[in-house]
Amino acid sequence: MDYPKPPFDKQTQDLPGSSARMRPEPDHGETSYRGSDRLAGMAALITGADSGIGRAVALAFAREGADVAISYLSEDAEAERTRDLVEEAGRKALLLPGDIQSAAHCRDIVARTHEAFGRFDILVNNAAHQMHFDRFEDISDDEWHTTFRTNIHAMFYLSKAAVPLMKQGGAIINSASVNSDMPNPGLLAYASTKGAIQNFTGGLAQSLASRGIRVNCVAPGPVWTPLIPATLPEDSVANFGANYPMERPAQPAELASAYVMLADPISSYTSGATIAVTGGKPII
Repeated sequence: MDYPKPPFDKQTQDLPGSSARMRPEPDHGETSYRGSDRLAGMAALITGADSGIGRAVALAFAREGADVAISYLSEDAEAERTRDLVEEAGRKALLLPGDIQSAAHCRDIVARTHEAFGRFDILVNNAAHQMHFDRFEDISDDEWHTTFRTNIHAMFYLSKAAVPLMKQGGAIINSASVNSDMPNPGLLAYASTKGAIQNFTGGLAQSLASRGIRVNCVAPGPVWTPLIPATLPEDSVANFGANYPMERPAQPAELASAYVMLADPISSYTSGATIAVTGGKPII
């Protein structure tokens, strides 16, 4: 695929951002992803599934035969587009708006997913919060707490609620980041949570191995999602991904296959792994 390279137009958005307003608009695999029933009859809950990586994963899972619960904060129009893509693939979709910073909300959406689909096979902990700060002192206590509650505390709440509903062969997939290994100082709070996610993934994989539940994470490099123009300076957005070996950011569609591989029961011996999707940037 001939994906766009920077420089991009300078652009900014308010959080949480909109895919439709990005220039160029992200590719989630709408016209390219072809499924082959790798997840036939399974049920998945994906957080942050309204846009970006989450939408691409929802689309791919549906085209692989899974029903998909779409967890998101409040971006109804974006989430409805993801729902449409899932339903166009012939699968059931469930919209679950609300703030995953709340432990009660996390437990509720896991229960509602199981109730709607009659099973719970795959949890994708993908939702994330980030903000850029040039100076360490500018990170407020509230900003630090929000980042941790959204990115790592919610992962604990959701996984703890999901595990008792999962049978042998279940899968938990967590979205880490290249920042897990190479923290960006301007994204200190975000990068700190991503390091925590890798350790959470490795520890939980060992804890659940005897129960036949696999736990892995995907570590993306720069990905062209609404979070970018909503959280980074305009100059950074315009040159986003230019400093990576492929000289461009990934499109969300390019991440989906890693999540499908980790969800697929055929990957039965893959647990505790980090799959780097970084455009040639090594991550250890």
